Amino acid sequence: MPQPNDTICAIATATGGAIAIIRISGSNTFSILSKVFSKPIEDARPYTLHHGVISDHEGKVIDDVLVSIFRSPHSYTGEDSAEISFHGSPYIAQQILSCLTQQGCRQANPGEFTQRAYLNGKLDLSQAEAVADLIASTNRATHQIAMSQLKGHFSSELKKLRDQLLQLTSLLELELDFSDHEDLEFADRTELLELAQKIDTRIQQLAQSFETGQALKNGIPVAIIGAPNVGKSTLLNALLGEERAIVSDIQGTTRDTIEDTLQIDGITFRFIDTAGIRHTTDHIESLGIGRTLTAAQRATIILMVTEPGIPYPNVPIRNDQTVIRIENKTETFQAKYGIGLDKLRTQLATAAPQTSDTDIIVTNTRHYDALLRAHQSLLHVLNGLHQQLPGDLLSEDLRQILDILAEITGGQITPQETLNNIFSHFCVGK
Repeated sequence: MPQPNDTICAIATATGGAIAIIRISGSNTFSILSKVFSKPIEDARPYTLHHGVISDHEGKVIDDVLVSIFRSPHSYTGEDSAEISFHGSPYIAQQILSCLTQQGCRQANPGEFTQRAYLNGKLDLSQAEAVADLIASTNRATHQIAMSQLKGHFSSELKKLRDQLLQLTSLLELELDFSDHEDLEFADRTELLELAQKIDTRIQQLAQSFETGQALKNGIPVAIIGAPNVGKSTLLNALLGEERAIVSDIQGTTRDTIEDTLQIDGITFRFIDTAGIRHTTDHIESLGIGRTLTAAQRATIILMVTEPGIPYPNVPIRNDQTVIRIENKTETFQAKYGIGLDKLRTQLATAAPQTSDTDIIVTNTRHYDALLRAHQSLLHVLNGLHQQLPGDLLSEDLRQILDILAEITGGQITPQETLNNIFSHFCVGK
C-alpha cells in the first residue's frame, strides 16, 4: 500500500525526445540522490542546477546529467524534490529509475505528484484537475480554459459564492441564538431572497457554461445543411483539405452523417456533412434526412448551403444557433476551387465562443454535477423564503450548498475513492 511519506520517482517526459527528465519527490529525495549522483547534493541550495554523472551500485556511469533542486515547501509537490535531466534514451531512463528504486525510491502512481501537491495545499482540487486538462489541451480555447482554472479563477468565483452563502447562514443562525426574542430579526427576508436569487443566477450561469466547455473540448458542432448536389460534401472536403466525403452528381449519395474535425484560429470545429434535404420515397435516404434534421438541431453553427436557383431548405433554427448562408457555385463562392473559403473560416472563428485565460467555463463533469445539485438546493431555499419557513430549516439547506461547492475545490474532506478516481486519469510523472 503506497504511503504518503514514500519518496517517489517517475519519468516526466514523453519518449523520443533528445532530453528526458525524471522527477523525484519526498523526504528522502536528497539522501537517495546523493547515493547515485557524483556530487554532494544533500546541502545544495534550492533552485540550483548541478552537473555530474549518475552511476549504478557498481560504480558504472549511466549518463552525464543535470540535477535541479527544489526544497520544501517551495516545490511543485510542497516536498523536497529534484529533477534529473539526461539524454533521452529509454534505456538510460530505465537504468536511472532502477538506481533510484534500489536506493529506496518507489515508482510513482499516475498523478501522484499532483495529488501530493493537492494534499500539501499547493493546489486545490479544481486546480489539480486543471493540470490534467492543460496536458490534454489540443487547441487555444481549451488551453485558455485550463490556464484560467489553474490560476484559480474558478476557485475564486466559488469562494465568493461560498462567502455570500456563509453570510446568509450566519444571519439565520444568529436569529436562532436569540430565538427567545421574537422581536429580533437579524436577516431581512427580502434582502435574503434577493441575495439567494443572485447566487442562484451565478450558479446557473456557471452550470450553463458546461455546454460551451464541452463544445470547445470536443469540437464546436457545425452542421452542413442543404438540398442534394449543392456542394455540401465538396465544401467539407475543401475545408478539410482531403477527400473525406464522396462527391457525386447522383442525388442522395450522402445517406448518413460524416464527421471530421478541423482547427481554425486555435478553435476546434466538428463538421457534420449531412444527407441532402428533399422529398423522397427511398426509405434509407429518408433515414439519412432524419439524421440531417437531428444534426441541425444539435449543432451550434449551421452552414446553410445552396446554389443559384435552389432555395435554402426549411430547417427549424433555435435562437442560440448561428446560421451562415452560403450560395455555392457563384463568382464569390466556389467550394470546388476554394473560392470564398478564407471568408468562411473567418465567419466560423467569429461565430465560435470567444475565450480568454480569465474566463470561467466549466468543462469538468464532476464540477457540473455539483453545480446542478447546488442549484437544486438553492431552489429549496428560495421556496422556503417565499413560504416564510423558519431559519433553522433554511440554514440546513444553505449548509448543504456550502458543502456541495466545497466538493469542487476539496475544501471539505474528500473521500479517498474520489481522489483515486481523479488522479488515476493523470499520466505517470505528473
